Amino acid sequence: MDLLMLRDFFMWCTILNAGGLIFAALIFRFLGDWVYQLHNCWYSLSRESFNSIIYAVMVFYKTLFIVFCLFPYIALLILV
Repeated sequence: MDLLMLRDFFMWCTILNAGGLIFAALIFRFLGDWVYQLHNCWYSLSRESFNSIIYAVMVFYKTLFIVFCLFPYIALLILV
């Protein structure tokens, strides 16, 4: 595996994960009540707890995306 293939891999990894992050943010922004009602059938959470958990999950996902997809892609762009 050469650096060009690795760069392409991280490029597509970044694109797909950014799309997933944007999709999840749009779902929770516009269909948040529906998602809350769906999960409320299984778990009894207050709306504030649910919002806090969703926010924490989105921050965790965004952090992982930046550290493991975006930064390596930028580093490979600088190298190659």
